[in-house]
Amino acid sequence: MSINSIIQSFIPKHKKIFFPLFEQAANNVVIMARALVELVNSNNPDEREELFKQIDKLENKGDEITHRIYLELGKTFVIPFDREDIHSLASAIDDVADNIQGASNRMNLYRIDDFNEHIKKLSDLILQATIDLEKAIKELRDLKNVRHIADSCIRINSVENRADYIFDRAVADLFLYETDAIRLIKYKEILSSLETATDMCEDAANVMESILVKNA
Repeated sequence: MSINSIIQSFIPKHKKIFFPLFEQAANNVVIMARALVELVNSNNPDEREELFKQIDKLENKGDEITHRIYLELGKTFVIPFDREDIHSLASAIDDVADNIQGASNRMNLYRIDDFNEHIKKLSDLILQATIDLEKAIKELRDLKNVRHIADSCIRINSVENRADYIFDRAVADLFLYETDAIRLIKYKEILSSLETATDMCEDAANVMESILVKNA
């Protein structure tokens, strides 16, 4: 038996199940967010088409990870945190992926190819929030670096506040300057999905803060 196998035998089963799944889910939304940023900054139709497809595949992958977490939650007796917190955290991460894919899908279906600065800024903020989300989730394994988790959650909350402001400003600009009603609706729906993605990052941060309090 290898040393790694010996070490693994001493790790509680629930830690070998849930933490890797959460880390996979968090990493998946970071990759999605990077693809989104690349998408809204691309002027190449072929490249954008590939990025639409990539985001769709990643969202499906996220659904599979979330489903596995729910299955394990139903059959695992010893769990690292409250069942409600595990379910809420998995759901929030999945909602981040859903809204990234939702915005991407609308861009594709609505044939939007001129992404304004508001869309680009919101996409950048989603990436920032998902990076901090992944950092915090990686620290959940042993809760030794509670300060690191708390700091990441604070940064996510700050990002969400900035996203709210950008969204409100973007919608105000649409009503002030956009004369095409159909175009206005298209952009508003895309902006709404992007802003909601940051809300879901904040929801995940709130769950992690709850976990910290319960395990203090």
